[in-house]
Amino acid sequence: MWQRATSYDDDPFTSPAQEVTPSANYGWENRVRRPSRFSAPRFTPFRTGLLLLAIGIIVLFRDYIPSPASRQMPRNHRNLQHNNHSPCCLPTPESSLYRILDIIDTFHSYKFPDTCNVSSLDLHAPFGPLCHDRASMLTAMSSGGRIGHDAPYMPRGCDMRWFTSEEVRYGTSNWRLNAAPFNREHHILIRRDLGHGAVTDWNFSTQESKECFCNEQFDVKACSVQGIYKTADVLTNDPDSLSCANSINVMIEQIVRFPIPTEEIISLKASIGTEGDKPKAVIFGHGLWSNLDLQKTVNWLDAVLEAIGPGFAPQGHSLFGNKALMLFEEAVSVEAAKKGVEHLGTWNMSIQSNKYDGVHLDMKGNLVKAMMVMNWLNLIEN
Repeated sequence: MWQRATSYDDDPFTSPAQEVTPSANYGWENRVRRPSRFSAPRFTPFRTGLLLLAIGIIVLFRDYIPSPASRQMPRNHRNLQHNNHSPCCLPTPESSLYRILDIIDTFHSYKFPDTCNVSSLDLHAPFGPLCHDRASMLTAMSSGGRIGHDAPYMPRGCDMRWFTSEEVRYGTSNWRLNAAPFNREHHILIRRDLGHGAVTDWNFSTQESKECFCNEQFDVKACSVQGIYKTADVLTNDPDSLSCANSINVMIEQIVRFPIPTEEIISLKASIGTEGDKPKAVIFGHGLWSNLDLQKTVNWLDAVLEAIGPGFAPQGHSLFGNKALMLFEEAVSVEAAKKGVEHLGTWNMSIQSNKYDGVHLDMKGNLVKAMMVMNWLNLIEN
């Protein structure tokens, strides 16, 4: 019978008294003490633990290791690959240059994107195809919505663009805009400033800078009086923030009562100007002031249309509000159509978005609304 050749050091179950000296005939007794350089490594518990730790790190961080192709892509494109806001089961955006811009976070070059914690991809999830005319665009934007509370907004049936700051500035420089629901958030886009872009930060105290920052810029109680209502004020006080060579003329006229006071009608006519000026886009924003009284709203609309005159009939009508406005919005849409006024409803967009006071949209909701108006404006033929 073969007798096991071992030592006490190699076999803890063999006592020194039982130790047997290996026979010299086998000739490999020294090899058990000195492993060959070609032998497999010994897996001690310590080494096994290190191996498992290395495998775990690779598994956890494999999604963050860029591929050779992605190393050549801009940071914004790489971020999009892991964006959780891409709509499921919908066609991807077209491969045109302009649609590629829609899948990039356009806010990355703005002031305070991290502090305000907002990305353009959080506000709108692009998909294909793009709406190609005003009728389909207005219908898609009015009937779109969100998949979950404060999720990215998506039109229904066809998509809208998310314009870059350069496109917004170029588009508005070709128009004179009288834009009640559009003015303040528009200045965030053309000033590239998420922190104070909608307010007159050039004359702020330290306390006002804190109170009217990021979403709080649209706090009606504290910051509404600090809002920017004319681009001319920015040109006078902070022209470098616009970074646009072309002249921009965006203004807001607040007319929220009926009968409309005479001084407000005079101010509206003055801001409209003459027909020889740039093309004009008049955008109405309808709030809660009428207590959902349809007839009062129709009378208000008639008075404004009469003040503007037949040469400047408005082509857009934007409404906003919470769930209580749904039926009212639909009713106003019918009345607006009778008067040849195009209608954009934003109830669907706003119902699942954050409202800091339960009624009014925050900065993110207002930016979506501004971009909706820009899409309508982009499809108007000069």
